[in-house]
Amino acid sequence: EQTPPHRSFRQLSTLGLQLALEELGLPSSAEDSQQLAGAIPQMPPFPEVVDTLARLKAMGFKLCIVSNTDDDIIAGNVAQLGGHIDRVITAQQAGAYKPDPRLFDYAHQQLGVRRDEVVHICASPHLDHAAARDMQFRCVWIDRGTGRQLLPDYRPDAMVSTLDRVVPLFKSLGW
Repeated sequence: EQTPPHRSFRQLSTLGLQLALEELGLPSSAEDSQQLAGAIPQMPPFPEVVDTLARLKAMGFKLCIVSNTDDDIIAGNVAQLGGHIDRVITAQQAGAYKPDPRLFDYAHQQLGVRRDEVVHICASPHLDHAAARDMQFRCVWIDRGTGRQLLPDYRPDAMVSTLDRVVPLFKSLGW
């Protein structure tokens, strides 16, 4: 992902899948990669997500997804979110993948908001926390108990176990 030139998510996922299968001593085919890329847009959101997005919209928040994929891949996921997403910014648009700060710089420029207006909600410390720290965004980590670890030099502003817990959190913090 970080090696120039920028490659599409499909190219990277194809290469990653081929390398993983080779390492396991298993054969790979073009159909495997097509199946993987085709499955991602169909992956459903977690059960609480759509309702929580609706509640955040009702509270006046503008919602943006910053995705490490391509526009056509994330479109299927966004279509499942009830029309609550205002903007989608992808690695394809920025020409960079998380954790590269260029993706977050691009998103910030495109959104035209002040840094203190941003609350970055994420589930991946490795991919998101360094950028949130460096961009001085407020950050909420959704820790779903996957075993992911915080970066040694960063603590998000808040941690919750599911997205629906951000609504009372935001109310309590006056966000």
